[in-house]
Amino acid sequence: MAPPTPNAALSSGTRIALLGACANVFLALSKVVAGILGNSYALIADGVESTLDIFGSLVVWAGLRYAALPPDDTHPYGHGKAETLASIAVGALLLGTALLLAVQSIREILTPHHAPEPFTLLVLLLVITVKESLFRTVLGHSNTLGSAALHSDAWHHRADAITSGAAFVGISIALLGGPGYEAADDYAALLACGIITFNGIRILGPAINEAMDMAPPPEIERSVRESAALAEGVRGVEKCKVRKMGVEFYVDMHVLVDGDLSVREGHAIAHAVKDAVRERMPSIADVLVHIEPL
Repeated sequence: MAPPTPNAALSSGTRIALLGACANVFLALSKVVAGILGNSYALIADGVESTLDIFGSLVVWAGLRYAALPPDDTHPYGHGKAETLASIAVGALLLGTALLLAVQSIREILTPHHAPEPFTLLVLLLVITVKESLFRTVLGHSNTLGSAALHSDAWHHRADAITSGAAFVGISIALLGGPGYEAADDYAALLACGIITFNGIRILGPAINEAMDMAPPPEIERSVRESAALAEGVRGVEKCKVRKMGVEFYVDMHVLVDGDLSVREGHAIAHAVKDAVRERMPSIADVLVHIEPL
């Protein structure tokens, strides 16, 4: 199957991000209500995290929508960096969430309270199932589309599944342990904060590197070089630089040709190189070819 075009990738990505936002609305309400009625701060904290997930998914959705806008006079390379900025925003949101929940978890540990209600475990089982399914679905699309924002959104879902799992363990300990173990679910919430922090850092690192035009994986440059070398008249590929803009890539390369060719012939070879690269790799938005005499 041919890889999706950038526009198709962004369109598919926005639909997936919107699906995640809708699921988070339902899950956030379910967890907060169940946490209040079931006397579980771990579940309430999980619900707060899901509420922030809604904003995270909407940020990703908005970023992908903006990234899909065509180039204009003020953005000649397009708006692809909006997708990267959305990923950075989601990572920062995760770190902020972890800090707030950690402070409240410590406060709950120091405050005596009743043990959670058993029905909260059923709610958490439902949440874990839905969130893990969302993680796998969104991650699969992010890998197919090459979207950093969707990748961050997928790990946001996984973080939520993990926090729900930690809450499940904490509540179970509190219920099985009886008196004296009431704070177990608060410790679980605190542990979940550490996991959320890890995922936030995991998302932020690649997103910041992409914003700074870090080189993509070597196999992309290798594929570009191989495609260019197949064009008629090309005697070799000297320099080749690739940078990522959202779900698209831009290429600058120096191609070696016979030194006695006319300007018109060299121009034709440059176009042939560009066509060969873009035909093989639809995610390449543009190729700037500099002709060098051999």
